[in-house]
Amino acid sequence: MVMGAAGSKLEKALGDQFPEGERYFGLENFGNTCYCNSVLQALYFCVPFREQLLDYYSSNKNIADSEENILTSLADLFMQISSQKKKTGVIAPKRFVQRVKKQNEYFRSYMHQDAHEFLNFLLNELVDILEKESNSAKTSPETSSSTEKIGNGPCNPLANGLRKEPVVTWVHKIFQGILTNETRCLRCETVTARDETFFDLSVDIEQNSSITSCLKNFSSTETLNAEDKFFCDKCCSLQEAQKRMKIKKPPHILVIHLKRFKYIEQLGRYKKLWYRVVFPMELKLTNTIDDADSEYSLFAVVVHVGSGPNHGHYISLVKSHHHWLYFDDENVEMMDESTLPTFYGSAQEYSGNTDHGYILFYECLGSRS
Repeated sequence: MVMGAAGSKLEKALGDQFPEGERYFGLENFGNTCYCNSVLQALYFCVPFREQLLDYYSSNKNIADSEENILTSLADLFMQISSQKKKTGVIAPKRFVQRVKKQNEYFRSYMHQDAHEFLNFLLNELVDILEKESNSAKTSPETSSSTEKIGNGPCNPLANGLRKEPVVTWVHKIFQGILTNETRCLRCETVTARDETFFDLSVDIEQNSSITSCLKNFSSTETLNAEDKFFCDKCCSLQEAQKRMKIKKPPHILVIHLKRFKYIEQLGRYKKLWYRVVFPMELKLTNTIDDADSEYSLFAVVVHVGSGPNHGHYISLVKSHHHWLYFDDENVEMMDESTLPTFYGSAQEYSGNTDHGYILFYECLGSRS
């Protein structure tokens, strides 16, 4: 079989450098599920996430007999991969994909789906399930209540009109950061600050830029005037103001989504931006509230392949034990770190290269003041 040949080729390429206990398995595509496969590979090689999921599996021994949900089916899939006798091969994530489609009608069609929307959906679903499990362990079914979400992050659940302590799940501990939205009234100088949580940062991109400059623009000061004036509570009226977004608490795993699909009014549709955006192997996060630099290391990239938003393909590039691997559904190959710049984007449109970095995964190496 070709798949087996590809697997043995990978084993041969790594030789005695094949990491002890590691498994490199491609995922079967069920028609249009590359959006799912690419995100799953990035999450599988997000070591803290994988460890927590496998820990969840082992601490819920009767997971196969329990009522299936997205969390149990994902834990089951990760367990299948990690416990394979062979080092390489292909696994069909059929049960997981069926569960996703059952849970969300958006992913049922055979149209091209968005990997970023899938990642958001998946993390929020996992949080919902873990929160409900935590709440049901603390309270009886009669007193537990559902949780609400604000933006990317959940807010505190309410029970009988009383605010409960928010549940901090392991998904929060890995991915959640806190942003502070500061607005300064230019008349009375009062600063209003509002915190909000995030699981990923969606950043606007420009031609021939870098992730560092995109993040600086994300946190740049914006003046609110004319029709966009700010209602100042102290002045009790609409006033000119300045606002900016800063990172109050950087996450352990920083996920950056590049806004490669832009709505063009004249065309009446979304268009893919081919812009060249450099994503470094090591990233310093400087625009934080306490001005302490958080250092991050790149370990996965979800790449969009194709010329437009409604068609194309997704692959993932993953760093595992100092090696970079290329995951394209069933196919897994070694790749050289020096080829990463080919996924930055293009200096000009229609250059022939349509493989563009779309979602970046960075792991925090620690903070340095």
